[in-house]
Amino acid sequence: MTSAEVPALRVAMIGYAFMGAAHSQAWRTAGHVVDLPMRPEMTVVVGRQSGAVADAARRLGWQESDVDWRRVIERPDIDLVDICTPGDTHAEIAIAALAAGKHVMCEKPLANTVAEAQAMASAALAAPDLQAMVGFTYRRTPAVALARKMVAEGTIGTVRQVRAQYLQDWLSDENSPLTWRMDKEKAGSGALGDIGAHIIDAIEFVTGQRLTGVSGRLETFVKERPVAAGSGGAISGGVAGSEFGPVTVDDAAVFFGTLESGALAAFEASRFALGRKNAMRFEINGNKGSLAFDFESMNVLEHYDGRVPAEAAGFARILVTEPTHPYLSAWWPPGHGLGYEHGFTHQVIDVVNAIAAGGVARPTFGDGLHVQRALAAVEASSAANSSWQAIPNDEGH
Repeated sequence: MTSAEVPALRVAMIGYAFMGAAHSQAWRTAGHVVDLPMRPEMTVVVGRQSGAVADAARRLGWQESDVDWRRVIERPDIDLVDICTPGDTHAEIAIAALAAGKHVMCEKPLANTVAEAQAMASAALAAPDLQAMVGFTYRRTPAVALARKMVAEGTIGTVRQVRAQYLQDWLSDENSPLTWRMDKEKAGSGALGDIGAHIIDAIEFVTGQRLTGVSGRLETFVKERPVAAGSGGAISGGVAGSEFGPVTVDDAAVFFGTLESGALAAFEASRFALGRKNAMRFEINGNKGSLAFDFESMNVLEHYDGRVPAEAAGFARILVTEPTHPYLSAWWPPGHGLGYEHGFTHQVIDVVNAIAAGGVARPTFGDGLHVQRALAAVEASSAANSSWQAIPNDEGH
């Protein structure tokens, strides 16, 4: 089949900031990395301000721009809606897009509340011919995907304990200005939902088990911050002004829980860990060995084989760059590592393949709903003196 004969997948992206830039890179790149069964077309990007979104369209590679997402999702020349907006808009856009017959890819966490996530998952179930995927892209880091494969193959035996951290320091300066990520109405929660959601999904993905209950504590270290007086970078709020506003989300979250097998799990998410820039990391301990990963060394997976005699035992460093490793057959020669942006490219490849084959693009909205329930359980536990909270398992999602 020639490139002209490959059917188009016409994409509308809602939002164009940090995540929009990452998603745009993926839509531009995926079809040049592998031979896809559909050809992604970056048809339109949507934002609130006409001048700014038009500039973004030119910069990021979109054919056109618009300021009305409702108008865009009704267009007959749109096949997939990619949602890169703050969490308070996810449910309305996704449900409307599915009702309009569009595939949906939505950034994490799926929503700001369990009720919103439930409505989104129900809308996806009601549209079985459409893909509805949530963007937990760390799943698509080759070393993380390799860890899942090794656990499933029994390399480390029965999982007994897991621990996961996601540590950043971009809010450690108490004079850093307010952004939407510190507003509960827009973001839903702070470090818990922003980065804690990633480690919940990563542990469930690698172990193949869901969390069944949690006990936790949330803390807001800086209660007020200066309101931004100017625009900033991908995450920061820009230049601090003279007025102050309240921080209505958590700065850090710690919680522990149990997996379906009874294995113990410990989690920590913080945007105040000085010196840690994007330390999404985990360790899985089984009865035959252990696996360890740190995204700040994202091309490496460590493996401890508990069956090796003690005098020769130790963590082995696996450089995950071989063409036989997950996702890597289309990339560079061994030893030439990948970066942050490649997870988004793998996400596009996976969703396009699922659409073409009629399969299921994971993680689904049902998977996202379960993570949302886990986040809500941590919040409820913290509000109730760290009491134990069970996490419902939505069978069928």
